[in-house]
This record gives sequence, structure tokens and C-alpha cells, in this order.
Amino acid sequence: MASVNLKKVRKTFGRTEVVHGVDIDIEDGEFVVLVGPSGCGKSTLLRMIAGLEEITSGEIHIGDLLVNTVAPKQRDIAMVFQNYALYPHMTVFENMAFSMKLAGRGKREQRERVDEAARILGLEGYLDRYPRQLSGGQRQRVAMGRAIVRDPQVFLFDEPLSNLDAKLRVQMRTEIRELHQRLKTTSIYVTHDQIEAMTMADKIVVMNGGHVEQIGSPLELYDFPANLFVAGFIGSPAMNFLEGTLVTTSTGRGVRIAPDCVVSIESQQPDGHQVVLGVRPEHLVIKESHTDAGMANDTAGIEAEVIVTEPTGADTQVFCRVAGKELVAISRQRHLFSPGTRIRLEAQARHTCLFDSDTGQRL
Repeated sequence: MASVNLKKVRKTFGRTEVVHGVDIDIEDGEFVVLVGPSGCGKSTLLRMIAGLEEITSGEIHIGDLLVNTVAPKQRDIAMVFQNYALYPHMTVFENMAFSMKLAGRGKREQRERVDEAARILGLEGYLDRYPRQLSGGQRQRVAMGRAIVRDPQVFLFDEPLSNLDAKLRVQMRTEIRELHQRLKTTSIYVTHDQIEAMTMADKIVVMNGGHVEQIGSPLELYDFPANLFVAGFIGSPAMNFLEGTLVTTSTGRGVRIAPDCVVSIESQQPDGHQVVLGVRPEHLVIKESHTDAGMANDTAGIEAEVIVTEPTGADTQVFCRVAGKELVAISRQRHLFSPGTRIRLEAQARHTCLFDSDTGQRL
């Protein structure tokens, strides 16, 4: 096992720079997820760590070794690809043992390591089969088994679950996490799926446009996003955003999002500051009003018009329109609002976030 450290790493294709001076420190034994939208540079960064792409400038260290010019096979890493990359003419055993065969390891050692990896991954009964005889999940296990038998310092995963159906993805991400807890090998995992990032990572690196937006634990990024991009990318459904102006009223500080609507918040910023108010769907409390008179007398909260209600079983998602903006509230109660129903929402002040309208940075 080893730490991985990236210092001012840049990558340029021709005149186009796609990774802009990235600094990341990954501790020995950590499971780190690089997450971001397509084209943000996360897979390019992973390929540079693996040695499959040359870096334009900067330094990459694996353990104490500077690996900028070290060949991929000498970096002591193992990579699991999106498309499995199995040899179709080889059996499962032969695929898993192939790297050891190239390294000149004895047949007994090959058998022992493959048998152990197969036991860990539940592949004992499939070692004599060919890839075409396996399901997608089984092929992905074989790809992971091939990585395990190498006993590398670092595992690299490049969107390994993107070809699987939704149910199998949930199962496989649990298995990968359990595998890491058992082996405790430093792991770097690339995905565009923020749910995978939240459920699997010790630490998440959020990337956008070749830059690192924020690094932190899943809950740190969820509760304390550094900017609007991170706040909107992490979380499903995404955080709600409402533009407004900071004001002081008779009841305290707030954000005026409409002439007759002020949302209470906790802030030391000066009045008149243009901000974006962010609130998670689960932090919007639904206050039903069944009559026009009741609505007229209820001055607390945010008046909203229901667009659609989506029951998911355990929760109900209520999509609304507020001051021309759409937002969503999640409730444990089973609301059955009709489209057009007028309701009120109360934002829990201690859970709101404020962002600068110009910079997008959290205040």
C-alpha cells in the first residue's frame, strides 16, 4: 500500500489545457472518489496516475517514488476498466492469472492467488468458464479479481459500474466497498455518479472543467459545499437555489426572494448583499393550507404552487414553483397534492446555505 500525491499536475492536448494545476493528497489505505460531469478531466487524471497519459507538468508521487517518467508496469498499480478488458479466448482463471504468468510466477503461486481472489469475489465455480458465458456483474468481478491477484500498492477504478443495470450497480458498489475494507489497499475511483461517490468514498474530489472544486468527506461536501457547483452536484435531488437580497426585518435576518416573501436565515453579511439561498429538499418543511382564507392568514414560510407530487414509498417528493423558480421538497408524509395546489414551505434556517451571486462562493 502507498499514498498518492499530485502536485500542480497539468495536462494539455495541443493548445487546449484540460487539467489545470491539480493538487490532491491521498493517504495510504484511503478510498478516494474523483467525481464530476463528463469532460471534467477525472478520467484523464486517473490515466496520468496509471502512466497511460503523460503529464504536461507537475509531479505525481506513489509512495516515496516520483513516477512522472516511470512506465505503467513499474508503478505497482492495478486498473479496473469500464469495459472489463477481458481476453475472450481465455478462461476466467487464465484472465486472472495472466499478469502473474507474464511476471514469471510459478503455477502453484498462480493457483493459490487466483483461488483466494475467487473465494473473496464468489467466483469459485466460474474459473473454467469464458467471459462470454458470464453476466456483466460476473465479468466485472473477474476484472477486479485480475487486479487483486497482483497485490498492488494502488487500485484504480475507471467508471467500473457504468455498464451495469441499476440494481446490479447498487450490489456491486457495496461489494467494492467491502473489498476495500478487507484489503485496505489505497483506491482511486472515477465516476460521474454522485450517489456512488457519496456511498463509497472516504474522501471525495469534486472536479469541474479540469479544476478541483472541493475535497472532503461525503457529509462534509453535502453539508458544507464550498460553492454553487458543489452544492448543486452533490445530492439527489439537488439542492434548491433561490436568488435574493439580504435584509433585516422585525423578526431577524432574511433573504428577500420576492416583494412579499422573506426567508429567515442565519448570516452576518450586510443588508443589500445579492445572494443565492441554497436549501436541501429534506430541509423544506411542508405546511399544508387547505383553504384560501387559511392561506391568507398564514404569513410564515414560502408560498408555493405545486407542480407535481411523486410518491417514492418511504418519501414523497413535491415539486413546486416559487417566485418563478422550480424547487423540490421531500417529506416523510404521504402528501397527495393536486397540480396547482397552493402550499407553504418553511426553510430550516440552520440548514440553509448562502452563496455570493457574483462569485458563486459560499458566504
